[in-house]
Amino acid sequence: MADLLSDDEVQTRMPSGWEREGDEITRTYEFDDYLKGVAFASEVGEISEEEFHHPEIIISYKEVEVRLTSHEEGGITTKDVDMAERFDDVR
Repeated sequence: MADLLSDDEVQTRMPSGWEREGDEITRTYEFDDYLKGVAFASEVGEISEEEFHHPEIIISYKEVEVRLTSHEEGGITTKDVDMAERFDDVR
């Protein structure tokens, strides 16, 4: 289990390009074409499976939206922030 972050900690630790929406952090990545977005989503899926921490992934024509939260802890945790950083590294 990961530690639930306070509102201040979320703002301080959330990676650049990510936004907070309630109990989630979100980011929309843009791509040149659909298949590049699908490939990115696949990589995000592999990382998520390794870490057993699964985001919501929404694939559009040239965008992939990723939403992270820790349901069991009831909000945003260190695990969500760490995963966001890993996804940014893929991009």
